[in-house]
Amino acid sequence: MRLLRSTDLALRVLMRLAVTDGSSPTTREVAEDMDVPYTHAAKVVAELQHMGLLDARRGRGGGLSLTDKGRTASVGAVVRSFEGEGDVVECEGATPCPLNTACRLRGALRRAQEAFYGSLDPLTVGDMVAAPTGPLLLEIGRASQGRS
Repeated sequence: MRLLRSTDLALRVLMRLAVTDGSSPTTREVAEDMDVPYTHAAKVVAELQHMGLLDARRGRGGGLSLTDKGRTASVGAVVRSFEGEGDVVECEGATPCPLNTACRLRGALRRAQEAFYGSLDPLTVGDMVAAPTGPLLLEIGRASQGRS
């Protein structure tokens, strides 16, 4: 299974915000830190804000900050939200699979997908930034501040 770019970025943004040392980076700064286009980061930030996982404040003194809900969010729930509830394969699309009525693969893939999500469910964003990841994320942020 391959995650969408937006799912990957959402997890990295949450992790980055989980280790901010009192600062509130802007969406533009986070995009630069993660080396992604600003427009893509802005869409992901808007969705995370809609989910209640981060706060975004505009203007002078504004920036992004992780909410309590964001810090304790299940990684599995975040992935499900961004990936959607669809099947791994499309069996009933524009050209339905001729095996659809008697196929065992679809059920096996659904179980595999749920096992994947299930393995991520107990992990929180806070868990993901434990050492050595958290300190490295802080260094990335400091390095990008030096470039500005």
